[in-house]
Amino acid sequence: MAGAGGGGCPAGGNDFQWCFSQVKGAIDEDVAEADIISTVEFNYSGDLLATGDKGGRVVIFQREQENKSRPHSRGEYNVYSTFQSHEPEFDYLKSLEIEEKINKIRWLPQQNAAHFLLSTNDKTIKLWKISERDKRAEGYNLKDEDGRLRDPFRITALRVPILKPMDLMVEASPRRIFANAHTYHINSISVNSDHETYLSADDLRINLWHLEITDRSFNIVDIKPANMEELTEVITAAEFHPHQCNVFVYSSSKGTIRLCDMRSSALCDRHSKFFEEPEDPSSRSFFSEIISSISDVKFSHSGRYMMSRDYLSVKVWDLNMESRPLETHQVHEYLRSKLCSLYENDCIFDKFECCWNGSDSAIMTGSYNNFFRMFDRDTRRDVTLEASRESSKPRASLKPRKVCTGGKRKKDEISVDSLDFNKKILHTAWHPADSVIAVAATNNLYIFQGKIN
Repeated sequence: MAGAGGGGCPAGGNDFQWCFSQVKGAIDEDVAEADIISTVEFNYSGDLLATGDKGGRVVIFQREQENKSRPHSRGEYNVYSTFQSHEPEFDYLKSLEIEEKINKIRWLPQQNAAHFLLSTNDKTIKLWKISERDKRAEGYNLKDEDGRLRDPFRITALRVPILKPMDLMVEASPRRIFANAHTYHINSISVNSDHETYLSADDLRINLWHLEITDRSFNIVDIKPANMEELTEVITAAEFHPHQCNVFVYSSSKGTIRLCDMRSSALCDRHSKFFEEPEDPSSRSFFSEIISSISDVKFSHSGRYMMSRDYLSVKVWDLNMESRPLETHQVHEYLRSKLCSLYENDCIFDKFECCWNGSDSAIMTGSYNNFFRMFDRDTRRDVTLEASRESSKPRASLKPRKVCTGGKRKKDEISVDSLDFNKKILHTAWHPADSVIAVAATNNLYIFQGKIN
């Protein structure tokens, strides 16, 4: 699994190892709330990596090209552009503060020299253009070099302006602002494969937008009951199919996934497919409904499968089989006995995301104590790795971690009682073509690279 299509085992086989590459962010013990990373996303080529934080900022990292004098610098990501995407706002009608926190970032496929991305907070989606300037025009007729207007009567000759080279500037400018379409908090945005439209989902509705039109969107799903007291579930995530522009899915807090086809009707309240795993009555408890809520749903790159993440597991579904998942991978089953205390400290409501590697042969998702999990779908191997500054020496291999649930603890194991639930990995991203992963741990962004021994 050297690239996404190569051999080897990304989930920690004997021959394959993940190594530390970089860590971004401050080392301070007391972390400012605004610096906590809230989303991570590679662009389609993997050369750019964007992060959003709770302070409304977007930071874009660019991958360095191969350098003969520094052979190991290939794959290093350095800051390319930083900009303030959203500001805190106040809704005077509802007396509500609107946080600036970036909930999601989605890249658009690149069409020209500039890059475009969508970023959203709870209410407003913005389309940003990120472009480079390395030349400036000089020799204007109507203004001086310092920008002051010249007296037209003093202009005796016509000059042709010329372009002069200057230091590279990366500019981020908002091209479109899509506002006032969501009553509830936006949890997902997804760009359609037609590259012209995208969807945005909040707790009860999903809207379809055209990228060029900001003043109207079409409501394609509405699960709001006439009487809010009858509300039993909310939408937790939504995504377009990677190849079929008429198909999208959305997941719910009841642990179900609905696949909708926009060709069948304008309002997709009636789903085409309904994915749900029947619950085992013997394992039912007070927490069953909470832990079955799906926090993330992602189509595979091939479009044949999709993956859903609930509190304790990640499931892979075949789109042609609705009755049960193809695979179920336990992320941290050892927490099942701890659900009571996790409910009391609100951790049980944490929303973990999941992601596929480029060839859909492996999946990754986060856990507590800065642990993250990888599952190899071919070999059925899995591994627990840790994002920490202790192992942050360049090219240092990550040691697999083990959690001990009871009985005698072995030397390398960590006891389930000593896990730090404040250190959680909710957001991860996998490079679309290479063995490079980005893992957000509170205010730090870790980048790891795979290597075959």
